[in-house]
Amino acid sequence: MIAVNLTAVFRLSQLAGQDMLKRGAKGKILNIASLLSFQGGILVPAYAAAKGGVAQLTKALANEWASKGINVNAIAPGYMATDNTTALRQDPQRNRQILERIPAGRWGEPGDIAAPRYFFAPPPATTFMGTSWRSTAAG
Repeated sequence: MIAVNLTAVFRLSQLAGQDMLKRGAKGKILNIASLLSFQGGILVPAYAAAKGGVAQLTKALANEWASKGINVNAIAPGYMATDNTTALRQDPQRNRQILERIPAGRWGEPGDIAAPRYFFAPPPATTFMGTSWRSTAAG
């Protein structure tokens, strides 16, 4: 869990950032955190710890590279309808408990994270650094 959700993000961010620095290029790195980065969750301590690490890594790299023109941010979606959440969605009690906490009353879909991706990508978003866009309305 830690290797995929934190170590891989760390290594890929380092590779991308080092390449940009070596070329003297400005750029953007957009990580995927989770609402559990901030809430902790239940029954998923390794996942919550890994995603909490992604949120902190995003801030640390933003602090380190902002002056060099590299923006580092994260999207932190809530509960998403993915293969990883199939068991939760199929458990009537857990599904109900989760949906009751989501304002839109539905699980997020992968397309729901497109808006923040487009927000962070264009040149005008250069003043946002170390930010985690929290998606709480759906998922």
